[in-house]
Amino acid sequence: MFKLLKNGHCFAPADMGKKDILVVNDKICAVKDKIMPDKLWDIEVIDCDGCIVCPGIIDQHVHITGGGGEQGPISRIPEIMFSEIVTAGVTTVVGVLGFDSITRSIAGLLAKARGLEAEGITTYIYTGSYASPTETLTGRVLTDLALIDKIIGVGEVAIADYRSNHPSLQDLRTLASEANAGGMLGGKAGVLHLHVGDGQEGLKPLLRLINESDFSNDMFVPTHINRNETLFEQGIELLKRGGNMDLTAGETTGYSVAKSLSILSQRGIGFERVTVSSDGNGSCPDGISKINQVLKDLIESIVKNGFNFADVIPIATLNPAKVLKLYPQKGCVRSGSDADILILKKEDMSIYRLLVKGEIAVIDKKAIKKGRYEN
Repeated sequence: MFKLLKNGHCFAPADMGKKDILVVNDKICAVKDKIMPDKLWDIEVIDCDGCIVCPGIIDQHVHITGGGGEQGPISRIPEIMFSEIVTAGVTTVVGVLGFDSITRSIAGLLAKARGLEAEGITTYIYTGSYASPTETLTGRVLTDLALIDKIIGVGEVAIADYRSNHPSLQDLRTLASEANAGGMLGGKAGVLHLHVGDGQEGLKPLLRLINESDFSNDMFVPTHINRNETLFEQGIELLKRGGNMDLTAGETTGYSVAKSLSILSQRGIGFERVTVSSDGNGSCPDGISKINQVLKDLIESIVKNGFNFADVIPIATLNPAKVLKLYPQKGCVRSGSDADILILKKEDMSIYRLLVKGEIAVIDKKAIKKGRYEN
C-alpha cells in the first residue's frame, strides 16, 4: 500500500535534486527533501541512492496488435506483450492500427488496449488507419472520440506514402474537424496523428491545411519527421509556427533522435513541442521496431551528445503528456499524479525499478510482473 523512494536524484522532469517520494496505492502522495516513515505504516522502503528518478515513458505510437503485413500474411507481426512494454521503461502507450485495416480492426485495437490496462499499464488508442475514408468503430471519428473512453484522437493517417490512399486536402480538413469536435465533446486531446512517409510532398499537405483553416496548430502530431533531411526541415518550419514534431526512435536512414536534438539545439530551437515515439511492434527495414528504442535513444543523447538529463527526458514524458492532455496526471513526478515512476542507475542508465500505477513491474532490468499469457 505504501512505498517510499529514498534519496533518489529526482527529475520531475525538471531537476529537483535529491528527494524522497511517497507512493500510496497508485498515486504519488508527497515529494519532499526528507520523508520519515511512521512506525505504524506498512511501508516498503526502496533505496534510490545513486539513481535517477523520473516519470515513466509515454509512448504515443505503438502497434499493440502488431504491424506489418506489407509482404503478405507471413509478415504480420504478433501482438506486443506486457513485459516487453514495461522493460522498456514505458508506463503509458497509445495504440495505432496503421497500414493493415483488413486483418486488423479498431475493435481489436480497443480490446488489446483494455487487456494491457487490465494487466497493469495505462493505455489509449487512436481511431483510424492509412485508409481513406479511415477506419472507425462507430462509423465516424467524431462519435468514436466523443463516446469511447480510450480513443483520444485519430491516426495514424498516412500522407506522403505510397501505401496511403493519398487523402485530399478536404479529407484532411474533415478528419481534423471531426477530431477537434470529438475531442471537445469527449473532453480529450482530439489530435490528428499523421504518419509522414518518404513521398515527395512530405509535410506540404499538413502545412496547406494549416494555412487554409482555423485549426490550432497544436492539434496536429506528425510522426517520423526525422526519416530524411527534407522532412526534418519542414518539421522545423512547423515547430516555429507552434506545431508539434514527433521523432521516431531507432531511425537509421535519416537523422537519429540524438542528431535531431543536436540540430535543433544548434539552431536555438527549444524542445518544448518535440516528442519521441517508438513505432514499436511495427515493421521497419531491419525487421520489427522495438519499443525499448526510446529509452536507448534518450540515453545516447545524454551519454554521447552531452545533453543534460533534464533537457532530454521531457520529450518522452512531459511533452507527450501535454500534447495528449494527460498532464498533470501523467508525465511528471508530483503530488497527486499517477505513480508511474522510472528509476535508473546513474552508473549505466539501466532500469533499477519501474513502478506502474504504484506497483513494481521491473527490478534490475527484468520484468517481475508479466501478462496473463506470458511464461
